[in-house]
Amino acid sequence: MVKGVRRLAIIGAAGRDFHNFNTTYRDDPSVEVVAFTATQIPGIAGRRYPVELAGPRYPQGIRIVPEDDLERLIRDERIDVCVFSYSDVMHETVMHLASRCIVAGADFEILSNDRTMIPSMAPVIAITAVRTGAGKSQTTRFVSSILKKLGKKVVAIRHPMPYGDLAAQACQRFASYADLDHHKCTIEEREEYEPHIDNGFIIYSGVDYGMILKAAETEAEVILWDGGNNDLPFYRPDLHICIADPLRPGHEMLYHPGEANFRRADVIVINKCDSADPKAIEAIEAQAAKVNPKARVLRANSPATCEKPELVKGKRVLVIEDGPTLTHGGMTYGAGVVAAKKLGAAEIVDPTPYAVGSIKATYEKYPNAQGILPAMGYSPLQIAELEATIEKTPCDAVISGTPIDLTRVLKIGKPATRVRYELEPLVPGLLEEEVRKILR
Repeated sequence: MVKGVRRLAIIGAAGRDFHNFNTTYRDDPSVEVVAFTATQIPGIAGRRYPVELAGPRYPQGIRIVPEDDLERLIRDERIDVCVFSYSDVMHETVMHLASRCIVAGADFEILSNDRTMIPSMAPVIAITAVRTGAGKSQTTRFVSSILKKLGKKVVAIRHPMPYGDLAAQACQRFASYADLDHHKCTIEEREEYEPHIDNGFIIYSGVDYGMILKAAETEAEVILWDGGNNDLPFYRPDLHICIADPLRPGHEMLYHPGEANFRRADVIVINKCDSADPKAIEAIEAQAAKVNPKARVLRANSPATCEKPELVKGKRVLVIEDGPTLTHGGMTYGAGVVAAKKLGAAEIVDPTPYAVGSIKATYEKYPNAQGILPAMGYSPLQIAELEATIEKTPCDAVISGTPIDLTRVLKIGKPATRVRYELEPLVPGLLEEEVRKILR
């Protein structure tokens, strides 16, 4: 231990934590980052943040330990400060972690967004949300189509999902499905990358977002920040759009750092108005007027369409939904369930009794997901367990409410159809108007 040097632990989930380290601590001689902690994402704890990314001050890299070991880490390693660095958690949960830290003997910190946002030479449009599953994906697609119509060369940069070899994933560029295969992308990664590729755009992701930005700026007229969970932007936005969810009214003020997005956004899009209680929509509008009166507030629908409705009507169906929406997003259904009910499915079959391996463990950790199947696929083993769960579940057909064609990565031995959903602003042209302002 070096006298006068603060010893840090970064509390994370393989995303924001690495970014905070890279932008704030990597080259700071006044601190030593002893360890990262990990939660939410399976298979991260027990690994190391590699020396290739950690830099010369960390010749052994930095270990990653389970968040459950936080108190022991603080005591054994004489940690001075714990820096909270992940997203989509209740404010109450954040403060429970703070209490654990201060009782164990460490200070508790949260970095301001200004300390970690990287400025870009190109205009940046950031898409964020108050919660996972609010509708960032369709909003990002909608904004990218506006930019395409305006003749702009767009590069999307996605919030990190580094679940493999971290050093190899430092800066990844995806322009084709072959790139997805080359980088051995998980289902969750494909859900975020494929729609951009389908729209003809290049997308970057990885671990070192300074390196990523330098690469993206060589081929972009506009940077589109495609946020993850309800995290804050990694780049300083010229236009900050935040998606609010009227199916979860009040959550815009209950979750970290979604509330910060809600407070700092230039535009707030209240999505899913076609399936929400009007009073819930009005409540979010009132909250926006109170805490962020400068923001322009827009309403939008999120209509779902099914490719093969004949497979649904009158049938017993298994519904597969986007994984993060059901796990730390806390939702009990998604676009697949909405479509199944709308099309007159005879029954939505509960796959919970037929769950295999890690899928069974997912239901135990996230009981809200029971009744539908989260598209968990962080590893080849988990993909195999997902396939086995689908095979064991007695149903006539499978409905996928994920953003991708699951049949590209899963063997589904039953009739299957896909549900798509897009953003449909109630007043056309307003979002385009906001985009045009920053391009002048």
